Amino acid sequence: MILIRLTVLLSGLVLLVPAPSAAEGDGLREQLRQRLEQLHETGMVRVADSTLLAPGPLQTLYEANAWQPLWFADEQALEQLFRVPTTLDLAAAHGLDPGHYHQQTLADALKRTSDHPNRTQARVDAELLATDALLSLAHHLAHGRIDPETIDPEWFIKRDEPALEESAIRHALGGKNGRELLESLLPTHPAYHRLVKQLALKRAMAANGEWLTVEPGLPLIRPGQSDERIPTIRRQLARLENLTDPAGDSAAEDYDDRLADAVRRFQRRHGLATDGIIGPQTLAALNVTPAERVEQLRANLERWRWLPQSLGDEYVLVNIAGFGMQVISGGQEVIRQRVIVGQPYRRTPVFTGHMSYLVLNPSWEVPHRLAVQDQLPRIRTNPDYLDDMGFAVLQGWGAEERRIDPADVDWANLSRRHFPYRLRQAPGPDNALGRVKFMFPNRHNVYLHDTPARNLFKQDERAFSSGCIRLEDAEELTRWLLARRSDLMSEERIESVWEHGRETTIRFDRHLPVYLLYWTAWVGDDEQIHFRRDIYQRDQRLIEALNTPPPISETPNTDLTREFDA
Repeated sequence: MILIRLTVLLSGLVLLVPAPSAAEGDGLREQLRQRLEQLHETGMVRVADSTLLAPGPLQTLYEANAWQPLWFADEQALEQLFRVPTTLDLAAAHGLDPGHYHQQTLADALKRTSDHPNRTQARVDAELLATDALLSLAHHLAHGRIDPETIDPEWFIKRDEPALEESAIRHALGGKNGRELLESLLPTHPAYHRLVKQLALKRAMAANGEWLTVEPGLPLIRPGQSDERIPTIRRQLARLENLTDPAGDSAAEDYDDRLADAVRRFQRRHGLATDGIIGPQTLAALNVTPAERVEQLRANLERWRWLPQSLGDEYVLVNIAGFGMQVISGGQEVIRQRVIVGQPYRRTPVFTGHMSYLVLNPSWEVPHRLAVQDQLPRIRTNPDYLDDMGFAVLQGWGAEERRIDPADVDWANLSRRHFPYRLRQAPGPDNALGRVKFMFPNRHNVYLHDTPARNLFKQDERAFSSGCIRLEDAEELTRWLLARRSDLMSEERIESVWEHGRETTIRFDRHLPVYLLYWTAWVGDDEQIHFRRDIYQRDQRLIEALNTPPPISETPNTDLTREFDA
């Protein structure tokens, strides 16, 4: 759709540009028409050594403009044409490959437009390559280069179709420059642009000399000790933590206090225990090269381009890979907590929802999959498990629901395929959902909730759940939500409900957007870059897709023509 809108706006703009001379204009028009008619015959259009990425929108654009050239219309447009190869450098700054947008092929074609024996053909080449490049890159910067659903079946966020202003298109052809057009389409989130800056820094670091590798293995290195690996570690951290002085003699093997401070900062930025002890995890993070970090940043920039331009004035954002939750209000962070997310074989999906209510002292209706995979083996092992944990065994629903005596069930003969019961855990101190759950109805049956397993928050990596998000301090979020989105619950009433254990549902007067996202790299408000391990192995597949030339877009259809006519 964005390509369609671009072509519509371009076609309206061209009418403002003076037509070329009659003789040359006729030749260019006929060549453009003949070249794009190949689409009907072969399904694609080849120009020089490149295949056009958006032949359908191009055909719509030029046909609507009676096959008039865009770039060879007058001197001003021609001047803009020769700037396009440089404009395409913007792709690299945002983690994309300028070579995927005909950059070198276009530069070569432009050299042939003045004195080549077949100048008309060369000009058609340049005309189509430049327009195709800008249309495609504009779409990718605004909307994402990769369709997330083609590489990640657990991505479920609907993306915006950005609206393009005619004034922005004028920059490409009518006077200013194509770079302004492209920059106007980028995500507006400050966090995205902080990542762009870090991409440039990591690229410069990758180009600035050989990266030293710290010898892995034991023993652990503690502050105050000596180790032959310390000089290399000191040199690495001097670059990574911006140490102007590598703490004295760069060859010294003593692990001093200043180096220990740098190690702790490094550990904090990489989600490691900030104990200053240099062990296998810290060494592994130190040995990740700047070139590898560049690829990681590229993947996370692409994920930002998949998101809506605005996340809203107030929202909850969970970073699955970062094991963290933020509540944003008026552009400011008002709550930050650690969270527990799904195990690698029970991944938390990426999606968005709208929180509409919460439940104090919730019961837990165990999903069938968890009942047969997790609970059934425990019941077989411990006959008292159901009573001890407050589970009821049920059959039927609604008026047909019956409570079953666990002693009457032959648990040994039940299986994943044959389990005609439901398990419901009553509210209480052992309830898996803790004292509150926060509901944003979705097809994944995933939500935020409290947990009685407080000790798990001490872990640096917290992928322990069956897909839902467990909160470190659910009470803090509860009080904030009820103060802003419900006038039904005073502090005293909240305490009374919790004290008496009554299951109580409270609807909000306004829904709250919730985003469950997956970032392995981000930059905080303090401009510090943070990296996390790719717990679900999602980065590499995305990086490989970004490094593969983009596919050709679909050919025109009746819907495209109708939108143009409208």
